[in-house]
Formats: sequence, structure tokens, C-alpha cells
Amino acid sequence: MSFNAESASLAAEKNTFFSVLREAFVGTERDFTRGSIPVALIILAIPMILEMSMEALFAIVDTFFVAKLGAASVAVVGLTESVLALIYAVAVGLSIGATATVARRVGEKDMDGAARAATHVIYLGLLVSAAMGIAGVIFARQIFGLLGAEPDVIELGLPFMRIMFGTNAVILFLFLLNGIFRGAGDAAIALRVLIIANGLNIVLDPLFIFGIWIFPEWGVTGAAVATVIGRSAGVAFAAWTLLRPGNGRLEIRAEHWRFDPTLLVALVRLSGTAVLQFLIATLSWSGLVRVVAGFGTVAIAGYQIGLRVIIFVILPAVGLANAAATLVGQNLGAGQPERAERSVWTAAILNAVLLGLAGIFFIVFPELVVSIFTTDPEVSRYAIDCLRIVGYGYAFYGLGMVMESSFNGAGDTLTPTYLNFVIFWLFEIPLAYVLAYHFEMGPQGVFWAITIAFSALAVASALVFRRGKWKQQVV
Repeated sequence: MSFNAESASLAAEKNTFFSVLREAFVGTERDFTRGSIPVALIILAIPMILEMSMEALFAIVDTFFVAKLGAASVAVVGLTESVLALIYAVAVGLSIGATATVARRVGEKDMDGAARAATHVIYLGLLVSAAMGIAGVIFARQIFGLLGAEPDVIELGLPFMRIMFGTNAVILFLFLLNGIFRGAGDAAIALRVLIIANGLNIVLDPLFIFGIWIFPEWGVTGAAVATVIGRSAGVAFAAWTLLRPGNGRLEIRAEHWRFDPTLLVALVRLSGTAVLQFLIATLSWSGLVRVVAGFGTVAIAGYQIGLRVIIFVILPAVGLANAAATLVGQNLGAGQPERAERSVWTAAILNAVLLGLAGIFFIVFPELVVSIFTTDPEVSRYAIDCLRIVGYGYAFYGLGMVMESSFNGAGDTLTPTYLNFVIFWLFEIPLAYVLAYHFEMGPQGVFWAITIAFSALAVASALVFRRGKWKQQVV
């Protein structure tokens, strides 16, 4: 057998179904700047999809158990989550800077540069989490008031919100450290981190909420305690994996911790725009909660149940979008912009198909999903409306997610920031208010505004992506 024939045979063997599946779960040393794009997407996307499902599971599990305590407790979790979305926005924004920078250095085969980027992302995370924690604990009551919560909900929810804000570092570093692993192509490690965190949360949630066995009965506050413990364990495992010698693609040594102001400023510039991008998007959800709050606590509870399910299904699609972003960063670093573009369109089509199927399920069987979380007929009515109406736009969401993530993977965080501001703030929120109150559609008007806005964002993102300016982005 000739050398070329033997190489082709080995390559084919490596790309068999079970070998690719094994690489996705166990980890891989594969070079993602060469070879089959679909295979690269599968290896990166499977653990990232499961990772995002695990992240969504935190809120789903909390809502499932807290729903047994009544509508007020569900509203506490929902309102707090809508504000914690700010922390998620900061965490995702910082992790985008980490992923884009590390991926670009890996594509350039500059592993020392990738390690230095990782350490400076950690420096940045420590500063940001301290500032957010102090502000959230001090102003928790005022935050509930701004969201339109009723007095009984505020009193019930203050401990929950203060715990979640005070320990925001575990949320931030869960995203940050996993963002570093994703940029390096070690997506399987990020999945293990979330499995540990969620496993503990699922076990501890009912124990702390209902006071089972030797555990105290803390009600909705117990959900916060369980979530923090689970996430802390995940962060500890991620940090140990990243910092121990011989951990995989990215090895951090003592010299990589030497402070470099120029590198930190570059990360702040890149991540700062990404944070603004996600703040704009997530604050729009808080704006929509304020519109829904005008229809009472029951409407908020129904909306929050619907929203938790929507996010649970959307986040796996974000996993596929993140896989595309990693391929964009690494292939641009390797000087292969056309391969980066092919990766994006492949992922976008697949994501649109998968989320389109999920949308059809929500349109046809919303009652089946909602019945898992509540038996209250009024709460169920709002949740069913939310799932069915938002489901009509799911295929567009899948397309738009990949496009926006790909801009970020290239280091072009400004374009999706601009698009988010125009679509969500100048279009979606005014449309939701007009439909809900002027046209007297109630919460259904808000749900239709979400569907229309996300569909418009997908079309706009695809049109801008085709222009190709992101290929010249310097990171």
C-alpha cells in the first residue's frame, strides 16, 4: 500500500461514526483547520450542545421544584433569573473574548499566546465578579421594585436574589473557563464541568427546598443554595483541569501569569463590546417582563415557565453556534477564511432544521410540556400561549444564533451589538407594548413581538454576514 493510500485509509477510519462520537465525548487532538467540516462540527457541537442543555437545566430544575410552592415562588425565580441574565450577559461576553482570542492563537499554532490570554481572562473575571456581587446584594430590593414585583414577592425573593448575586463569581467562571476550553477545541472538558454542576443541583434542590432528611426547609431560598453549591463544584473541577500540568491542548505555566497590561486592554476592548452586546439582548428580556408584569403575578409565572422551556431548547442550539464560532476563530487564525465561511453556513442550515422541528413540537403539543411544571389552569394558559406563539419562529432563531456567534468567533463583536440594539430596543419592546396594550392582545402581544423580532434579527444577520467584512477582523 502506498503512503498516500495508507494516509487516506487512516483518515477514513478516524472519521467512522463511532470514532467521531468517541472524540466528541472523550476529547480530541484533531486539527480543526483541516479535514471534514461536518466531522469537525460534530466533534465540537455534541459536547457543546449537551453543555448548553446542562446550563439550561439549572433554571428548569429550579422552576420544576419551586413550582410546587406556588405562583409567588415561581415569580421570584423568574424575576431573579431575568436580572441574573445581566450576569449571564457579562459572563457570555467575557467568554466570547476568551474563545475568540484563544481560538485565534490556537489556529496560529501560538499555544503560549493562547495560555497568556487564558490567564488574563481570569484576571478580568475576578475584578468584574466582585463589582457585580457588591451591587446586586446592596440593591436587591430596588431591583425587584423596578421589575414591578408585588410586595409579597419582594419579601419572599430577597434572600434568593442576594445569594445568587453575592455568589455570581461561580456563574461567571463557569462560562469563562468553559469559554477557554471551547477556544482551544477542548469542548468535552466543558461538558464534564456542567455534568458535575447539574448533578449536584438536581440532588440538592429538593433537599434544601422541602427540608428532606437532615436538610433545612428553606423553600425558594433553598433553590439558590443548591444551585450555588452545584456551580461551585463545577468551577473547582474546571479550574483544576485547566491549571494542572498536561491537561490537554492548553497548558498554563508560571510565566503565563505575568501581567501584561496591553493584553488585558485588548481583552477588555473585545470582551467589553461582547458584554454590551449581550446586555442589550438580555436587558430586553427584563423589559419584556416589565410589560408582562402589568397583567399580574399569574401572567408572570406563566411567562416564566414558557420562557424557561424555550431557553432550555434554544441553548443546545447555542452549543452548535458556539462550535461554528470556534471553527471561525481557528480557521481565520490559520489563514483560511473561506473554510471558516463554509463552516458557518453548514452549522446555520443544521441549526435551523433542528430548531424548526422543536418549534413544530411546541406548536402541536404545548400542553404536554407545560403540564410537567404546573397544574394551575391560569398559569398554564399563559405558558401554553408563550410556547405555541414563540415556536413559530424557531427555525429563524437557529439561523440567527449561528450568524451572531460567528461574528463573535471572528472577533467582530460590534456588528451583532448594533443589530441587537436596533432589533430588540428600537423594534421588539415598543412592538410588545403596542400589541399588548394598544391592540389589547395582552401577554400574547408580547409573545408575538418575540417571534417577529428574532425572525427579523436572523434575516438581518444573514444579510450582513454575506458581505464578508468579518473576515478581515484582527484579534
